[in-house]
Amino acid sequence: MVIAGFGCRAGATPESFRDALAATGVRPDGLAVPEDRAALIAGFARGEGLSVLPVPPAQLNGIATPTQSDPSLTHRGVGSVAEAVALAAAGPGARIVVTRQISSDCMATCAIAQGLRL
Repeated sequence: MVIAGFGCRAGATPESFRDALAATGVRPDGLAVPEDRAALIAGFARGEGLSVLPVPPAQLNGIATPTQSDPSLTHRGVGSVAEAVALAAAGPGARIVVTRQISSDCMATCAIAQGLRL
């Protein structure tokens, strides 16, 4: 399963998500976001015909990410929210295949994880 993980600011728009996802060059099977951002991405997900996989904060604990962002470390305790939620949603043994990409408006990030979860 290919999961697009997203991190975002509260003001992110569907275009923010679209732009960040387009930067990865990948068409995912599903979208993952922190649980408290699921409503924010719902409209974008519907438009893309993809499901949203909300990731509870506890599932992000201890996930090591290839990239590091000070704001992500401060606010979520992980180096990259996009990479961490992608890995969590893709399941055990998942790996990052595209590191976090940033939307042109800097409101959303997207990373791609490949996993075995169906």
